[in-house]
Amino acid sequence: MNKKITFILVVALAAFIVMGSASAGFFDFLGGSSDETVKIGYLPSDHDAALFVADAQGLYKDKGIKTELVQFNNGGDLMTAMASGDVDVGYVGISPVLSSISSGVPVKVISAAQTEGSGILVTDDSDIDNAKDLSGKTIATPGEASIQHVLLSAYLKNNDMSLDDINESAMKVPSINDALKTGSLPAAITFQPYVSLGDNSDDIDELIDSSEIMPGHPCCVVAASQDFLDKHADTAKEIVAIHKQATDFINDNIKNDTTEKIVKLLPEDIVADPDAEEDSLESFPFISGLDKDYKSNVDTFQDLEVDLGILNETISQKDLYWEA
Repeated sequence: MNKKITFILVVALAAFIVMGSASAGFFDFLGGSSDETVKIGYLPSDHDAALFVADAQGLYKDKGIKTELVQFNNGGDLMTAMASGDVDVGYVGISPVLSSISSGVPVKVISAAQTEGSGILVTDDSDIDNAKDLSGKTIATPGEASIQHVLLSAYLKNNDMSLDDINESAMKVPSINDALKTGSLPAAITFQPYVSLGDNSDDIDELIDSSEIMPGHPCCVVAASQDFLDKHADTAKEIVAIHKQATDFINDNIKNDTTEKIVKLLPEDIVADPDAEEDSLESFPFISGLDKDYKSNVDTFQDLEVDLGILNETISQKDLYWEA
């Protein structure tokens, strides 16, 4: 082959390889997506309704973002997956996010998702009517890394008690209501929709809602790994915008008393009872963004965690948030 032709082919091949390797960043720069899949972790809860709505309505696809939704039993497991790079973005409780950042995991909160939405359930046979009746009883939670663990600690402290006065047992959330119904468990603190599902049962009652334990407390957020934010900032911005769009859809339908439209977009494994699900969705606020009031509530929640000994010190807003 002619040397000049060979040289041209080699240069062309090299340029093709360089362009191919740069294409992901180029498309991300344009606001679209590369061939990479964004792995989004979530918990089996309607706290993550904005994620489910966005996925069902094809909002990610409309922006050229390929996603894979991955379910976790609790926030601690989700944050472990994010720390190892197995998950890019997560709909997860603020408590495991704070603990992860405190432990040096490079992750940031990119949007609020909702507030409140948990509750303590008790069985009729347990004869539990107040906090003091919980003494010596076994109480299930989603795990020590969960926000429900923090809320339980706060409830006990508000009533001059502590976790030493009870027996805390970590359980998979879908199994908690079954254990309550069979009588093998007297009490539990869990998140929605399981609070509404339990409260709709004849032999289970809600002892106290988390809105009464700590009004307006932060709960689930949208978090992302720093690596994802560094490499795909424009995609992260799109995800924040999609979250807001889905949240607005949810709030509009709740306001217009058409909550059933939201229920139809949720996964079947979350909607065990459509009526109970409607009650659940209407029982706590869905929000988006990171405004000043929300950050102030998170600061208050951090102070609580420090006071309870869950955090050693509060995390600065600079280290906690990434804003699109």
